[in-house]
Amino acid sequence: MAFFRPGVSREAEVRHHADREVGKTFPGLLERARAAEAALRRAQAAGAPTGELRAAGLAFDRALTEALRAAEAGQRATFGVRAYDDRIRRRKGKATPKGAEWTAEVDRLRTLREHNRLTGIARLPRPVTAVTR
Repeated sequence: MAFFRPGVSREAEVRHHADREVGKTFPGLLERARAAEAALRRAQAAGAPTGELRAAGLAFDRALTEALRAAEAGQRATFGVRAYDDRIRRRKGKATPKGAEWTAEVDRLRTLREHNRLTGIARLPRPVTAVTR
């Protein structure tokens, strides 16, 4: 007796291949994010003006976002080509050691990015205008 097993869609194959390629850039992007964080911490320690702190915070945010996108692509590629079409395969992919490792890394980067967005990006003071009556 033969069982019906749906094949993998062409779109899933293309996305899997693209995610594998993007996932390969993760170590370099993570290193850029670490360098941007170090620059931000140096600027904070030196008591840099608000404009410089904001620029460093935004650069760190951009670097974290790029690293996060690459980590998410690596995570999806690790789950396998069938996981693009099947949510059960995605859940099973997260349960593997490699999948759990990528999931933890993605969660860590998301948390770090949100923390930076809340506290690391300096806000420029808005000019106060006089109210005339």
